[in-house]
Amino acid sequence: MQTIGVSAKLHDERAGSLARELIDWLRRQGREVLVDDTVPGFDELPLVEMPARVDLMVVLGGDGTLLHVARRFIGHDTPILGINLGRLGFLTEAAAGNMLEVVGQVLAGRAKIKTHFSLEAQAWRDGQALESGHAINDVVLQRNDHPRMIEFEMHVYGHFMFRLRADGLVLATPAGSTAYALSAGGPIVHPEVAAISVVPICPHILSNRPVVLPASAGIELILIESPAPAALNLDGQVHHELCAGDRIQVNQAGTVSLAYLPERHYFEVLRSKLLWAGHAQE
Repeated sequence: MQTIGVSAKLHDERAGSLARELIDWLRRQGREVLVDDTVPGFDELPLVEMPARVDLMVVLGGDGTLLHVARRFIGHDTPILGINLGRLGFLTEAAAGNMLEVVGQVLAGRAKIKTHFSLEAQAWRDGQALESGHAINDVVLQRNDHPRMIEFEMHVYGHFMFRLRADGLVLATPAGSTAYALSAGGPIVHPEVAAISVVPICPHILSNRPVVLPASAGIELILIESPAPAALNLDGQVHHELCAGDRIQVNQAGTVSLAYLPERHYFEVLRSKLLWAGHAQE
């Protein structure tokens, strides 16, 4: 790993300071460092050009910052290492206090690489494509600024599944199963399970419970009724307005690669981040 990319949470003084410390350290190690526009004072390289240029991408921020960067790396094998400056940090590996130690171990080849699949969402209106984009955590159909429920249908593999009135619906990857989908009552899905969680948000009919589908399932959502423009959100960051009659196609898409240290274990992450109680019997 000779060429290292660096990105930090935008307009965050702490992230910028740590990024500059990391850049100086990497250069003293003889590495070439490429920086995007989130760290002032350096020659910047557009983020979209990073996947083809770097051997490792280091992101300083929370899960939101990591997701923003990782969407540009979908379909590339370049590993991404997250330095957590946020709250929970499910996807990030290191805390700020041991940043240089963890980066050093990754550069020394001690990292394990975990791949996560993404979802591609395409919105259509009257047979014309409106928008398209990718999500690593979740694709969400939801009411926008208005307080009333929306009504929509869901079809899977071309077959009608249900029609529902609700505040919305979360379609989550395993990586996203501990995010919005979990808050809405969805299951935690191990990252090695290729599945999509279907989680209604405050459904009018309480028997509409979360369902887990194969990741390969072709999903279509049809917005039947909405008192005002509804919303299609990707990872809670990319937002598109929708109107009654619009259709959303959601399919499994390319993967991203995240770097972790060998001692990281998924169940330990759940215990530490979600504060699961209890200790193993000795």
